[in-house]
Amino acid sequence: MAEKDKLDIATLGGGCFWCLEAAFEQLEGVESVVPGYAGGTDPNPSYEQVCTGTTGHAEVVQITFEPIKITYRELLEVFFAIHDPTTLNQQGSDIGTQYRSVIFCHTTEQEKVAREVIEELKTSGALENPIVTEVREFREFYPAEGYHQGYYRKNRAQPYCQAVITPKLAKLRQKYLAKLKKA
Repeated sequence: MAEKDKLDIATLGGGCFWCLEAAFEQLEGVESVVPGYAGGTDPNPSYEQVCTGTTGHAEVVQITFEPIKITYRELLEVFFAIHDPTTLNQQGSDIGTQYRSVIFCHTTEQEKVAREVIEELKTSGALENPIVTEVREFREFYPAEGYHQGYYRKNRAQPYCQAVITPKLAKLRQKYLAKLKKA
């Protein structure tokens, strides 16, 4: 495979996977974004099971991307800009361990970069509170049910989408305009 054709995978959790999917799929170099579950003990969990908080899974997105167009570091910079990494098991009104801030690293290099980005954020003073984002080894990913895939694209008028996702996307466009896919 030629270098320009090489794809990589990132698995990130930062609250509702609908929000993350809607944001990351707009970035140049991102081939696909799949909402799902990672970090738990139960194999092949359902949304209902994950929502109980007993499976240990987080809502995540698995991002397939072209590192030649967007780096893992750049994905993490966007990740930290579109969610609050300082709230434990919560993003806004979404509360529970499934909404925790977590980076599942596929390689030792990803772990190194994740820890570097977190340290840079800590020392920059950009955040008022301590970062609680977990950095964990990737083990297993389970795609979410079909109705979760492309949720924002299919349900933009839904109140949650309007109140939570649309403002996040506006922030993304403002801060990362140069990184967005061309229409």
